Formats: sequence, C-alpha cells, structure tokens
Amino acid sequence: MAEAGAQGSGTRTRDVVDTVLGFARTLRHAGVAASPDRVEAMLSALGALDVLDPTDVYWAGRLTLCAGPDDLDRYDAAFAAYFAGEAPRSRASQPQAPQQMAVSAPLDAGSGEGDDDSELPDLAAQASADEVLRHRDVGELTVAERDHLRRLFALLAPATPMRPARRRRPSPHGAVHASRTVRRALRDGGEVTRLLYRRRRPRPRRVVLLIDVSGSMSPYADALLRFAHAAVRAHPAATEVFTIGTRLTRVTREMRQRDPDRALAASGSAIPDWSGGTRLGEVLKAFLDRWGQRGMARGAVVVVCSDGWERGGTELLAEQMARLRRLAHAVVWVNPHKGRAGYEPLTGGMQAALPSIDHFVSGHSMAAFEELTGVIQRA
Repeated sequence: MAEAGAQGSGTRTRDVVDTVLGFARTLRHAGVAASPDRVEAMLSALGALDVLDPTDVYWAGRLTLCAGPDDLDRYDAAFAAYFAGEAPRSRASQPQAPQQMAVSAPLDAGSGEGDDDSELPDLAAQASADEVLRHRDVGELTVAERDHLRRLFALLAPATPMRPARRRRPSPHGAVHASRTVRRALRDGGEVTRLLYRRRRPRPRRVVLLIDVSGSMSPYADALLRFAHAAVRAHPAATEVFTIGTRLTRVTREMRQRDPDRALAASGSAIPDWSGGTRLGEVLKAFLDRWGQRGMARGAVVVVCSDGWERGGTELLAEQMARLRRLAHAVVWVNPHKGRAGYEPLTGGMQAALPSIDHFVSGHSMAAFEELTGVIQRA
C-alpha cells in the first residue's frame, strides 16, 4: 500500500510539473519571458501551497513568472485562457476559490493523502484537447469550442514587420556622430574624451488587412476579424483593417476598441454587405484609388483574406492585384480552404491573383493564424 501511495504521489507531482511547463509555454507565446529559472521558482512556490486553490496557483505564478508591470495583463489573459477561468485578483476580494476554476485547473495536490484520483482533472486529456483545437478548422467548431478559441485569440500577439528608417538616431553603437562628438568636446575644454555614435533604428512597417465578409467566407469571418483585432491591439498606429465583399468598408476605428467582442459588434454594425456577394476586382480598385495609391499601401504588407470567389470578371482583379503588387512591400493571400487536403487554387479569382502574390497561406485554424503572424513578421 505504501508503495502504491508513493507511486500515486509521484504521478501527481509529475502532473503538476507538466501543467506548469504547459502554462509557461502559453506565457511565452503571449510574450511573457517565462524562463526556466522562473518556472523552477513557481514549482518551488507550489510545493508550499495548495495546488488545488486557484488563488494560490495564480499568485505563485504571478510573483515568479512575471518580470515587470508590462507582463501582468498578458499573464492574467494567459492564466484565464489556460485554466479556463477568471484570474483571482486578491485574497481579500475572493476568499474562496471559484467553482469553475477548481474544476478546470489541472493541478493536483502533492500530499497524496485524502485525494480521490477519480475527481482529479485529466491533465493529459486537457493538453491534448487544446492541441487538437489549435489544428481544428474554425468553420467546423462547436459553440463551446468557439468560446475557447476566443480565449486563445486573446493571447495572440502578432509582431509587426520592421523597416529601416532613414533618420539616424543616437545609439551606443554605429557610425560616429561627428557634430555631437565635437559639441561634447567643446563642453569638455576642446578635448575629445568620448566618441558619440548614431545609427538607423528600424521602424514598424504598416500592415493592411483586407478581410472578405461575403457569404462564402462567413464561417471564417469571425476568426479573421478576431485576428485583425489582435493585430490592431498589438500595433494600433501601424495596422489598418478593411472588409471587402460587394463594398469596401474601413473598420480600423472600430477595431481599436480594447474588448474584442465590442470591437466585432461595432464592426458588424458598420459593415453593410455582411454575408453578401463578392466583387474582389471592383473593391480592390476602390481601395487602391482611395487609400492605397495615396500612401496606405506603399511599402506596406497587404494581407488579403478571401477564398477567391469572384462574381465579376477576373481581368479586373488580375489588373488590380498587379497594381497592388507594385505598390506594396509584400502581398499575402490567406485562403481558409488551402488548409484542406487536396486543395487546388482552381477558382477564377485565385488564378487571377496568384501571379501577384508573395505568400499564399491558409487561415483555417489557430495554428494557421500563428503561422500567419510569422509570415507577416518576416515579409
């Protein structure tokens, strides 16, 4: 019996370690540098706390895994998403653990005494379910799975591509800044005691998202707009969002609201052609005439999210895509159907657009959106 108890305790300890390692990976994906030494510190803290108490788990992680104030909001979002519950803010405000957290948090007590293994959460099953959900087609998810996917989108932090700036700025390294060095020498009595340097620092490159909200794209429109909201939230000054269908609608202002659900509701109210037809050529021409040619598309990474169905002729689309390619730094086309096995870009719209596309990617799952963030960053 003692041997069986020791074996059960070892399994529970291993489950706690696996859970903390998985949570640390989630934090790193959210932008929090949860280094191995910080993870070890959290495990040490949990050894002296009740791992079934979500408040203890929350504060053990927050005090060990966060390096500064900038990490706190990301930590709260990651904690809520990973453990499927609200992050406790203080012991005074929440003296008792929320029931939802107690059920959802896959952490086990380390004592091994008085525990019913049948009531403990299955860590491996939850981790496997999360991984499966990341690769599921968002157009085929249930209501509960879509709700969990919204929490995963809250952790998405797309990185903005950078471009070299023309203006040089003071820097510890680089080329010698002659005028500043001379001025410094004059203040020091005419003797050069220190060389001052300057160099070009990279600046964010504009990202323009054109999201198809026509009827054929309706299963993916919500996820694409949530991706756009994450991009705007990460870099509001360098990101523009438009919806395309039978009309062109700029929804950048609506997307700048902090809450994603409110942002999507405001965008839905502003879009007059939701689930309508598709006139990609005409809408793309309207974008280039009014916005792109005047500077918005110049040197930008333009991301077109569409399945390529074109109601009108494809000649206009091919012409406008070539025009866009001449203006933009890179053109990325996101087609959710590309993630399906055996897909071939046989529609007229895709055939017309392909010669002007730099990167052709899928956008059918959370894993595909994570891949898309890398494509945009490296474009």
